[in-house]
Order: sequence, then C-alpha cells, then structure tokens
Amino acid sequence: MNLHAPLIIDVAGFRLTAAERARLAHPLVGGVILFGRNWESREQLTALCRQIKAVRRDLLIAVDHEGGRVQRFRTGGFTHLPPMAAFGQLWCSAPKKGEGEGGPALRASNAAVAAGYVLGAELRACGVDLSFTPVLDLDHGESTVIGDRAFGRDPRMVTVLAQALMAGLRRAGMGNCGKHFPGHGFVPADSHVAIPVDRRSLKAILADDAAPYGWLSSSLDAVMPAHVIYPRVDSRPAGFSARWLQDVLRRQLGFTGATFSDDLSMEAARHIDGRQVGFSEAALAVLDAGGDLVLLCNQSIVDGGEPIDQAIEDLSRALAEARWQPSPASEERRRALLPAGPAPGWSELMVSERYMHALSLLP
Repeated sequence: MNLHAPLIIDVAGFRLTAAERARLAHPLVGGVILFGRNWESREQLTALCRQIKAVRRDLLIAVDHEGGRVQRFRTGGFTHLPPMAAFGQLWCSAPKKGEGEGGPALRASNAAVAAGYVLGAELRACGVDLSFTPVLDLDHGESTVIGDRAFGRDPRMVTVLAQALMAGLRRAGMGNCGKHFPGHGFVPADSHVAIPVDRRSLKAILADDAAPYGWLSSSLDAVMPAHVIYPRVDSRPAGFSARWLQDVLRRQLGFTGATFSDDLSMEAARHIDGRQVGFSEAALAVLDAGGDLVLLCNQSIVDGGEPIDQAIEDLSRALAEARWQPSPASEERRRALLPAGPAPGWSELMVSERYMHALSLLP
C-alpha cells in the first residue's frame, strides 16, 4: 500500500498520453478528476477509465457531476439531472389533492434519492468512482457561483435532501462528498476569480451554514472546504486552516471521512497569509493543515502538464527533506472512497427496474 497518495490531477483529452501514464503511476498521485474535455462518447469515457485503472487499480476517478449547470457529461444517454434547487422547490410546493401536508417533502425526498441513484449508477456504468456531490451550501440569494446548485436556504431541508441524495448514491455503490465547508453561499464573490470573505462569527456559521455538516457527520464520506476566508475564525481560507479542518470539522463536528481541497488553480486558493503562492506551496499548506487530498485541476493542458510535474517533484522533495509527513490515515480515507464492487454495465442498467423507476421520480 502507498504510504499516502494525496494528489488528484487531471488529464488533457479523450485518452491517456505516455506522459500522463507516467504521472498517474507516481506513488504520490492518488486519482484523476475528469472534465467535459474528457468526454466524447460513453464508449470513449469507459475506455479512458479503463486506461486509468490499467495504470493503477487504486487510482480514484472523480468528477464534478451535480446536475443542473454543473454536469460534465450531458449527451450519449446521460440523464439531464435538474439543479438541486428543483428538489427544494418541490419540498416547498403545495400538497397535491388528497395529499397531507408532508406530501411535498416526501416527494422531494424520494426524488432526491432517485437523482442520487441515477447520477451514481450512470457514472459507475462508465467507470467513474466518485462525484463531488452533494452541495451543502445554503442559498442566501447572494452567491451566483452557488445559486441553484443549493437545495435551498433552510439548513434542515438541505440536510434531509442531501441525506436522501446520498442514500441514492450509496444504492448505486458510490460515495459522497459534501461541499463547500463551512459554507460558500453567504458571500457574493466567486472563489474561482476572487477571494470571498465571510465576516460572520463561528457561532453564527455553525448555527446556520455549517449545521448540515454536523447533522451529517456520520454519513458523509468526504468533505470539500470552501476557498473562503472567515476572518473571525482564521485568517486563512478554510481549506488551508487547521482551525477549520481539525478543530471544527473533525473534533467539534465529529467528521471522520476524507477531506479534499477545492481546485488549487482557483484564484482564492493562490493567496495564503496575504501573499500569492504557487501550486506546490498551496498543496503543502493543505496537507499541513490536516487535509487529506489536493485537487490540481486544468493543468494538464498548460505547458504540456509541466505544473503537475513540478508539483509532483516539489512534493517528493518535501517528503525527502522531511518538510511533509505522509499520513497513513489519509491514505486509508482515500481508499475508502473506491467502490467496493463492480457496477452493472450501461446496457444492463438501462433495462433495470430500479433505474427506470428512479427516472420516473425525477422532477
């Protein structure tokens, strides 16, 4: 077993190059994140996943595939899943004739289970191991980057619907990843291009945006922190903060799963302690803060993948110089995200009663 393989990297196209195979074989690389540019057809995606697993069976293949506007694969038979706000709207809708007051909530919960199952089963049929979902952010009406990706504003409703979606994912044999801890929905700024700052107190955040993480702490397999600074708690963004990752998330809220950084190429991930840093320094900061896995996205298409090679080299040097200590516990958490068994193929899935019933429940 690898001592710790924390790097989750991307690949450039529809199939692996020789250089990408070499990168994926490196013992510090733990997985791959896929994007729309890696999609040509279901057959091609399935072949790409097989190529990745042929390099190392333990590599985790992940994707941002939530539904709505964040769904990487939309053609070739993939179901166009609604944004999570659709389930919140269903929850808040009027009861149908002859239906009790709890009818809309029940329909919304069942629809969320169905969405999780369809999402997970379709991805797994093509060889993808994990989707970074559910979104646990609350929709305060301020954040355009979150918006309809959130179930809604009420943390209790968000928790119930996320739990339902996670049940559907688990039925498909897929884990889950709640994001963006402790909450990205309160601030307008988009962390892809700016540095969001949330000036609320820890007490206020825990009572509102972070509440779903406490309620779901024993159900979540993974958590992705926000690239947001909460200055009344820590001067660093949450994903680089031991205060958030260890003191709050693990000790106070009782979370025991894996933590992923959000994409280290985002603008808010490149500023720590008031200065701009490179990918390697950002990755080491995540790991030093207690993070398990770091996402280095959209770099395989930059300078022939040189930023990824540099990050691997720098992390290897930090390991050799004892500036970073690998974590067997982190490696165990990474491996726990791998599916436990094989999944039905696409043709088998399409005719299964469970799948067809799930499709009928989607809003």
